[in-house]
Amino acid sequence: MKRDFKNWGLFRIFISYFKPHMGLFALDMACALAISLVDLAFPYASRLCLYELIPEDLYGAFFAVVGIVVASYILRALLQYVVIYWGHGFGVLVEADIREDLFTHLQTLPMSFFDSNRTGHLMSRLTAELFDITELAHHGPEDVFISTVTVAGAIAILFTVQWRLALVMLILIPLFLTVATLNRKRLRDTSRNVKRVTASINADIESSLSGMRTAKAFANEGSEHSKFDAANDRFRVSKKDQYKAMGVFQSSLELFTSIMPVAVIAYGGLLIMRGYMDYRDLITFTLYTSTFITPIRKLANLSEMLVNGTAGLSRFVELMRVEPELVDKPDAVELKNVRGRIDVNDVSFSYGRDDAEVLRHVSLHVSPGETVAVVGPSGGGKTTLCSLIPRFYDVTGGSITVDGLDVRDVTQKSLRRNIGVVQQDVFLFADTVMNNIRYGRPGATDDEVAEAARRAEIYDDIMAMPQGFDTYVGERGALLSGGQKQRISIARIFLKNPPVLILDEATSALDSVTEAKIQRAFDELARGRTTLIIAHRLSTVRSAGRILVIRDGVITEQGTHAELLAKNGDYANLYNTQNLHM
Repeated sequence: MKRDFKNWGLFRIFISYFKPHMGLFALDMACALAISLVDLAFPYASRLCLYELIPEDLYGAFFAVVGIVVASYILRALLQYVVIYWGHGFGVLVEADIREDLFTHLQTLPMSFFDSNRTGHLMSRLTAELFDITELAHHGPEDVFISTVTVAGAIAILFTVQWRLALVMLILIPLFLTVATLNRKRLRDTSRNVKRVTASINADIESSLSGMRTAKAFANEGSEHSKFDAANDRFRVSKKDQYKAMGVFQSSLELFTSIMPVAVIAYGGLLIMRGYMDYRDLITFTLYTSTFITPIRKLANLSEMLVNGTAGLSRFVELMRVEPELVDKPDAVELKNVRGRIDVNDVSFSYGRDDAEVLRHVSLHVSPGETVAVVGPSGGGKTTLCSLIPRFYDVTGGSITVDGLDVRDVTQKSLRRNIGVVQQDVFLFADTVMNNIRYGRPGATDDEVAEAARRAEIYDDIMAMPQGFDTYVGERGALLSGGQKQRISIARIFLKNPPVLILDEATSALDSVTEAKIQRAFDELARGRTTLIIAHRLSTVRSAGRILVIRDGVITEQGTHAELLAKNGDYANLYNTQNLHM
């Protein structure tokens, strides 16, 4: 179902998630209605027994009514099971749909979004905050329905018994609901603050746990603990404010539910003294008071649930309204039969509107099958240039084409399917070696994965592991060495087998012997393919067909290794500096 998150209100968006599961929702509401009717029937049956059956010695009828009431409560218990099991199931389905939409939307957002948003914040929105929406989806309509039917039905019946006393109760209920509404705003604000703080502490914890090795290496556990304590204090204060608001709310609820029976007994006793009603009617009133105190409690608690649920819903919608900066054009075409010609035409780029340009009027033309190395000092723009080719970011000036097609005119999926990237910062999933390599081509067979591992010079290492290809690599590959992680990421690219390769410091974590093996594998893989190599060690790019030097966002030199040394410019300075330190 297509939802217009930009123009729809919160309520319409929320209700739209009910539609695919209306069968379960209808079952939940039907059972809730039956439960309300059973609750309404018992006091009336009691009044019938007190007024007619017992005084007229109709004992058979009396026990028949008792039997019917018992059967009704057995049925009520079964209906309650349906409401709890299937009703919560309905809420879970709504939550799952919302989470799927949110995760799908996050996948459409550009790298710049994830550069500026912490993982812990996003995790909180995908997990804990959606639970409140689930509770609202299930209990919200159900509690409103049950409470409304029960309270309205009870009041209607009581007006037929004694309208004077029913009127007192009718006045008390709106007074309570008014107090509850006044307290709701404070409760809502504190709940939203708790969600923000919880997301923040989740982000801090995620960062601290991910950086635990670094913290231990620098003996900075105390510093991390201080940051955690500060975040935990913010959480403690926010929860304290929330519970204070909740305490006021719950106290007013308890006062009302305690005063109502007293008011009924007091005014009912007065009416009995004046001859307006019978004690049996007062018993009926007392039973009905007990009957709808529970629904009124639900309505009161619904305010808290509504506050938490709408806070979670508003933060969900807020995220869904973030427009993806990189989208396929309506007429975007599939990039097929790629030969590998890359043209960078007068490209400029900055990461933010007010940021300085990282690249300035860069032009580069790479022929199909050519191997081009990109070198230069750190921060010069090497990685940025190579990140623009698979369109991880959009250029702010100029254009980039692959086989003559602007990368903005082709679908992102087809573009990235034809480009293999081995990044400097290797990321491995907390999974097996087999599945991490297979990530390069999910449909690959075990034999194809093994062959990719051989070509990446990691096969022997894998076979020496405890479970071979089924060995668990740990969080972010923590159980492997740096060289093993790098070679597994390289194996992914061998498996993907793309026509264009971008190697971003792909051998930076390898020792000299392994680097030499990988270099041979890269030479084989690069044969007949367009290859861009970002390198810090200039010894690894001497055989490249062409070498570019990027400094301060511009290409200062290009040529072969020998040509650039002969120029005695930036490349020669870098090369000589590295040789001096070897």
